[in-house]
Formats: sequence, structure tokens, C-alpha cells
Amino acid sequence: MAALPKPIAALIDALSKLPGIGPRSAERIALHLVQAESGAVKQLADAILQARDRVRLCEVCGALTEMSPCATCTDPRRDASLVCVVERPVDIISLEKSGTYRGQYHVLGGKISPINGVQPEDLRIAELEKRLARGPLKELVIALSTDVEGDATGYYLAKRLAREGLKITRIAYGLPAGAGLEFADELTLSRALEGRRELL
Repeated sequence: MAALPKPIAALIDALSKLPGIGPRSAERIALHLVQAESGAVKQLADAILQARDRVRLCEVCGALTEMSPCATCTDPRRDASLVCVVERPVDIISLEKSGTYRGQYHVLGGKISPINGVQPEDLRIAELEKRLARGPLKELVIALSTDVEGDATGYYLAKRLAREGLKITRIAYGLPAGAGLEFADELTLSRALEGRRELL
């Protein structure tokens, strides 16, 4: 089998480092790009560079934005007394797709993980404390991952940020919509039972 030209091999290698792109997908994309019209490839390259140059983190919440503070932080229709704490900026996008949350956000930038060298001071916890000092927050909703580090970070935040008049809650764990009980693991079922609520 003939070897690929070095520029194509380098492109495949670069593409395979992207999340969700395996070696075969990277190869298909690379081969498509080198055979596409140069105008289309230039448009893609320009879009990537513009997104990288123009998008930054909001100085208040840490969301991805072109302007800071972001549209969510400056929206007067959002409930400023309710802040949802997430790990990464992309988590905000997932929560916004639900269409049910009308408060503001705060991105931690990760979760506490001593094994990986991530300590509380490496996260945006101090910025969250400043927000608590500035405004009358009534509720913090902890929306972190359900692994050990996510749980530990949630408990750490609850203890560190506890104060009178502030309610600290954790999003409920449960079953995915449309899934049967036979497909759920024991931990998911246990948490779904613990987070149950009355129907009427």
C-alpha cells in the first residue's frame, strides 16, 4: 500500500487529536479537505481562526463569549439570585438546551482532583465567593459530574460557601428519558430513588 504524502499524514495526526475524532474519521476528513475546493478549505480555516481569536471567557461567569460580561450575565430577565455552578463552559450549553433554567451560571474550570494535581485554589472558587459577597444570592445549584471528584467538589463547595440565607442544592440524578430500569446501573437507580419527589 502506498504511503500517504507527509502533509496528509500530518493533517490526519492533527485531526485525530480533536475530541470525538478517531483515526479513521481523521483520515476521511483529511482526504476530503485536500480534495475540496481551496475556497471551501480557506473558509473553514478562517472560521476556526476567527472563533479562536474572538471567543473568550466571560469575566463574571466563565462562559464562552465574544463580549464580556456575556449575554446571560447581562440579561435582566435572568434570576440573578440563582447561580448554577458547572465544571466547564460547554456544560452551560447543555443546560441551556433544556430550556428550564432561568438563573445565572458560574464555571469552576474543573473539579478537585488531588490525583491529577487539581486543588481548590486551581478552580474559580474565589471568584464565586466574590459573587456571593457582591450580590444577594439565594440559591447555588451544584451541577457537577456524578463521579467521585464531582461529588467531592460539590461537598467541598457546600461546606466552604455555606452561609445564612443561602440555599445550596445539587441537581438530581436519575434515569435518562425513555430508558427502562433494566438498562440502569445500581448507582443510578439508587440516586434516582433518593431524589424522588411527590407526584401530587
